[in-house]
Formats: sequence, structure tokens, C-alpha cells
Amino acid sequence: MRYYIIAGEASGDLHGANLLKALKQEDPNPIVRAWGGDRMHAQGATLVKHYRELAFMGFWEVAKNIRTILKNLSLCKEDIAAFKPDALILIDYPGFNLRIAQWAKACRIPVHYYISPQVWAWKENRVKLMKKVIDYLYVILPFEKPFFEKKHGLAVDFVGHPLLDEVAQFDASSEAEFRAENNLPKEKPIVALLPGSRTQEVKKMLAVMATTASHFSDYCFVVAAAPHLDNSLFEGLPVYVIKNKTYTLLAHAKAALVTSGTATLETALFEVPQVVCYKTSALSYIIGKQVVKLPFISLVNLILEKEAVSERIQSGCNPRQLIADLSAILSGNKKEEQLVDYKVLKEKLGGSGASNTVAKLITKRIGA
Repeated sequence: MRYYIIAGEASGDLHGANLLKALKQEDPNPIVRAWGGDRMHAQGATLVKHYRELAFMGFWEVAKNIRTILKNLSLCKEDIAAFKPDALILIDYPGFNLRIAQWAKACRIPVHYYISPQVWAWKENRVKLMKKVIDYLYVILPFEKPFFEKKHGLAVDFVGHPLLDEVAQFDASSEAEFRAENNLPKEKPIVALLPGSRTQEVKKMLAVMATTASHFSDYCFVVAAAPHLDNSLFEGLPVYVIKNKTYTLLAHAKAALVTSGTATLETALFEVPQVVCYKTSALSYIIGKQVVKLPFISLVNLILEKEAVSERIQSGCNPRQLIADLSAILSGNKKEEQLVDYKVLKEKLGGSGASNTVAKLITKRIGA
């Protein structure tokens, strides 16, 4: 069968690669074209566009690159039409993918959407469009199923979270090897710093995290830096910096300061006690408060429906507060509570095998 997969970010490329690997178990000779990255290419997909060419974040950057975006949409439609896929598989990336879904539906191309847009957080009005243009929706968060089915009457398949498999399958090097490879001190316990992936975001978060780190001389603070970030961002800070080794870092960390996002969930799955922190510009924060109506910012707390991990946002995200929060974890008081909550979290995430489940559903529905 012929599959066309579109993922516009690194995480989507990862999930797309795992899905493609699982598809090959169900369909021995898949023909795949994709918008994604190196991981999907390694699994045999013919890459049309790399996600590095698609990463436009924020209102101004989107507006500035609108011609490129429109050109990409046209190219994508033409390529899909020429390829004639048995299934179009869209992975997250809603600004682009929902437009492609709308076009594909009109062309009677079956639309399978894996990893739903976070319409439960903002832009809930998008659900009306999703109902019209998506044939099959595969969701990965437990609260998404009642959100779509009970609140909006849109049938979905809850398949579990693919990160469960990623973390379970990850084989880290020994702590001694990790320390030696990255010139880390041999004795000091490791605290992970995950400041995000966007330059402006990282600048704001590192300033707070580094000041916090300076108050814990008995610990080794290590930044998990996104590979594209310039090394100059980290110069002069009392921290160590590694790239492309986030999971290995989490495997050996005793605690973590984590910028809100998927990283909060990854940290929890590695059973690392954490403090979630986020800081942005005053204007972005005011706008965000108006459009995002959620009780928490971290996926851990949203799934557990309580503040299992501390969230420090905007003015609350300051060194004095983070020092107190981190001290509570490192002393053991807060650590055990979080570890108990993490066990409940894993149960709620629905077990392993998300990629295999989606692959089976897709191939069954197209008759592969």
C-alpha cells in the first residue's frame, strides 16, 4: 500500500518513524513519501521536505514567511495528488496539516490524523473543521477521548502515548560512562536542566535556572541543549551542557528543572522528580492567559488532574522559589510524593504499543 506521512517537527518525525516501523510489520511492502526528518528517512520513507524547512513559530514569523508557507502547501497538494496514497497520515502540526486534510477530504483521500492538535487547550473551534475533514483520529492522551466524544461527538481511538515505548526501549550508557564522556565530576549528583528548544525561550529560562544552580554547590547541573542552539547561549554559566543526550541525562538525574512541554512528561516517565517552570514576555503571557483556559501547564498535572509537580510561571518562576522547590525534592520530602504520582500517570497513559496499535488500525481500515 501507499502511505503519505506529514510531520512538521522533530517530535513528529520521531513518532512517524516509529509508526512506519510498525506499519512494516503489518504491510511488508509499504511505499512511503513523507514530510519529516532523518528518522523517517532511515525507516525507508522518501523525504519530500525536511521539517527544518517548515519550522515557523509565532505570529510574526508565520506572517513574515507566509509566501513560503503557501508555496509549501501547494507543493504538498501536488505531490500527494501525483502519489495517489491509500492513506494520508497527518501527525500533529495543525496549522499546516488541517489545511491539507481539508483539501484531501475534498479529493476523497482517506485522512488519518495521529496525535491530535491540542484543541482542548486553545482554538477549540477547530473541532468543527476536524469533524468535517478527518476520517480517523488517533489520540494519545486519556482526557482527549471524552473531550472529543462526549463534548463534541467526534469518534476517536485512544491508542496510548508513544513516549511510553520510547522510554521503555531506551538503553542508556552507565552513569560512569556518561560522566566520563561529558567531563562531568565523578561524585556530585546530577540535576537536569531542560530549558526548551527555542532561542528566546532558552535565554529567559537559562537565566533563572543558572542562578538557581549557583546555590547548590554539591550538585552537578547539566543542560540538555537542543542540537540547533548556538553554544554562545551557554557561555559563562555555572552549568555543563550536552547535546543529543537528553534521555541519557534523565536516566542518571536525581531531579530536574523543566520548561513546560512534552519534556515534563518525558521527565516523569524516567521517574525524575521535577519542578516545571515557564517564563515568557509580558505581552505573550497576557495573550496566552486569554486564549489558553487550562488549570495547569504541564502534561503531568493535566493527565493526573492535580498539581503533582510544582508549576512556577512568569513572576513565580524566580530563583528564590526554584531554590525552595528544588531543595524540597533533593531533601526527599517532595520526591516520594512525585514518584507515587508517576506510577498513577503511567497507568493512565494506557500502556505500551501506541505505534503498533495505530499501524494495525490504519492497515485494517485501508484493507492492507
